[in-house]
Parts: sequence; C-alpha cells; structure tokens
Amino acid sequence: MKRLSDKVAIVTGAAGGMGAVEAKLFAKEGAKVIATDSNEEKLKIWVTAARAEGLEIEYMKHHVTSESDWKKVADKAMQLFGRLDILVNNAGIYPGFVDCENTSIELWGNILAVNLTGPFIGCKICIPYLRLSGGGSIINVASIAGVVGGNGSAYSASKGGLVLFSKDLAVTLAKDKIRVNTICPGGVLTPMTEGLMKATGMEELIKQMSPQGRMADPIEIATGALFLASDESSFMTGADLVMDGGLVAR
Repeated sequence: MKRLSDKVAIVTGAAGGMGAVEAKLFAKEGAKVIATDSNEEKLKIWVTAARAEGLEIEYMKHHVTSESDWKKVADKAMQLFGRLDILVNNAGIYPGFVDCENTSIELWGNILAVNLTGPFIGCKICIPYLRLSGGGSIINVASIAGVVGGNGSAYSASKGGLVLFSKDLAVTLAKDKIRVNTICPGGVLTPMTEGLMKATGMEELIKQMSPQGRMADPIEIATGALFLASDESSFMTGADLVMDGGLVAR
C-alpha cells in the first residue's frame, strides 16, 4: 500500500524546486494533490506532464498572502475530493543576506507577508477542513534560519516566527488529531537558490558551510515532508525536522 493512499494534500510554492518535487512525490505515494503557486504557467507545464504519467494532481494560481485565494484553494480540495488531510506551506521568498540596518520597511513587510503571514492564513482557512477529515498533518517549511542566526534579519524573523507558530498550533490542535511540524532545510539546490548563488558568487562558500560539503537535492527534503505527511510520524508533532547536512551541528 502506498504511504499516502486516500489522502488529499495542498502544496504551496509548487511551480518548481522543493514544492514541485514534494507535490509529485506525494502523488506517487497515492495522494490526490492540489499544487499551487503564483506562477501558473510553470505549474501547468510540470503538472500536465505528471498527469500524463497517471498522477492525480490539480493546479491553481494562488497568492499565499491572499485570504480569498486560500479560500478558493481549500474549497477546490473539498469540491474535487471531499476532504483535506495534508497542508504543506512550502511557499517562501529569500532575498539573500540583508542585515537589519539595510533592511527597508518594504522588504521586511514583503518577506514576513509571504513567509509567515501566508502560512498563518493557510492554517486558519484549512484547519476546519482537516478537522472535518478527522485530523491530518500540517507541514510548515521553515529553515535553519529559524534555528540559528546569521541569515538576514527579516528572513530569520520570518522563519523563526514560523517555527514557534507551528509549535503553538501543535499544542492547540493535538486534541483534534492534527499534527503540526516544521522542516528546517539548510542549502537546497533549487532554481531560486542557484540564481542567487550565481549572482552573489557565494556558491562554494554555501556548499562548504555544511560538513557534507554540498547542498541538498530537493528530493532529499521532499522525503522528509513525505514522512511527516504519512501516518509513520503519528506520534510526532511540534517538532522541527532539521535537514541541513550537519550545518547547525558545528
């Protein structure tokens, strides 16, 4: 039996990178998936190919800072599949390292809006549907920036906030059999990070920050999300799954 058979999942930030890999892996493991992103064209390309392979994936354009967009996504899940079991708040932005003095009010607001307010709205909208399904799993994709400092003021604040927000939810939702955990990746090779590294010339430095001397492939993070989404992690809530090649162990 597949690990997510008969489960319904929403995965945000799924036009590429970790989100796309997570959504496709979930579908391969039996889930019915709604993949969302603000970039509908990129979503359409890979989802169309995945559906041709027999995977049950729908896609929707979605701005995670919009409450009305979130309602449309959650309602779509219920209309199509009649339930919701898994929410993966994967969407996020990272501008590169910017210290406090050089962080504009606009940049601060934009980063917190996407990285922290977006997951808050998503949880607020989706919790009642998870409860109706008898419970489920919320996976908030944070970062090692939510565990250790030195990653830029606004980004660190957004991811640190997401980590503690998730713990608060885990405590309050345990009675409803809704588990809430975070994944805290280190460097991951995605189109966003590759472009950023090339622009800053920091590729080798970022790789060497990890004792393994490399960055993660998105599938390595997706397998962690799969574990948290599945019933295999049924006694795990309020936890931070750090996947960083040993970076924060130094």
